Amino acid sequence: MKFNLLLVGLITFLLPVQTLNAQYAPGVGVLGCTAMHKDSSAFVNWSTGCMVKRGFQDISSPQSGYATAGDSSMALGKAETNGVLSLGDGGYAICTFQFPIKNGAGADFAVFENAFDNDFLELALVEVSSDGINFTRFKAHSLTDTLIQTGTFGYTDATKINNLAGKYKSAYGTPFDLQELANTAGLNINAITHVKIKDVVGSVNRTYATYDDFGNKINDPWPTPFAQGGFDLDAIGVIHEEKIVGLAELNSNGDVNIFPNPLESNQLLHIETKNTLLQSELLDLNGKTILVSYEKTMDIRNLPSGLYFLKISTSNGVILKKVMLQN
Repeated sequence: MKFNLLLVGLITFLLPVQTLNAQYAPGVGVLGCTAMHKDSSAFVNWSTGCMVKRGFQDISSPQSGYATAGDSSMALGKAETNGVLSLGDGGYAICTFQFPIKNGAGADFAVFENAFDNDFLELALVEVSSDGINFTRFKAHSLTDTLIQTGTFGYTDATKINNLAGKYKSAYGTPFDLQELANTAGLNINAITHVKIKDVVGSVNRTYATYDDFGNKINDPWPTPFAQGGFDLDAIGVIHEEKIVGLAELNSNGDVNIFPNPLESNQLLHIETKNTLLQSELLDLNGKTILVSYEKTMDIRNLPSGLYFLKISTSNGVILKKVMLQN
């Protein structure tokens, strides 16, 4: 019995140590690294819009003023093409995209910073939204020592951090997988419209500290009392995007009308067009064709309720319309 109790106690004692020594992916060039180079063929698009709220150059000395380096336009387009946007202590940027980001196999987007090597890493939290109002944060984890402050030009071990932007050096993006946020109430991981990048205040002083999702202070180079202080956002690269949703908004015009919309389960869908109707396809949210019709009516009465898209081909081009079926 004493032996069993001793064994249980030893295991209990060792568990926190094992957690503390957990290793995440290493820096660029090391086996097991998950960084994505800006020229990777996996990237299909880049952020097209950005709003920024700057933080102080040094949050402990507000008289230092706000970070000023770069502007919101520098967070747009491909990484390493037009400079970087400095966020300052606790500042943030919210980026938007031509088409919503969707959940696919593996990583769905990557965030780029401008660290000059594998060791000087400035970090940021990453949140996503499918409505531009409510944001959900990726579960960040930092195992970096918090007893000694990482200095202004100090080093950070990439194997001690996870789900924090800035994990990798310039030209290499930190990937994020939307599948990790599946089943989050109010979040559609197949239609992410906004990505928020929020600077980590890397102070170990609890007055200013940023905490990870395990209650740990996140220790990174601090203070950085310069115009380019805080996280330097270079770009956000998109790996999986939902073009169907984007096209539905971009291509709708007055040449084609559909009615009723929304429609009840006992109603037929009617198509009215000024041009010759060639074909209509009903698509689900993944772009899969459900029905095809060559007539100006479509029977969708046996389908489950929900949102669909109608791809209408006419003699004047192709138009997509949202269709809501209510049972």
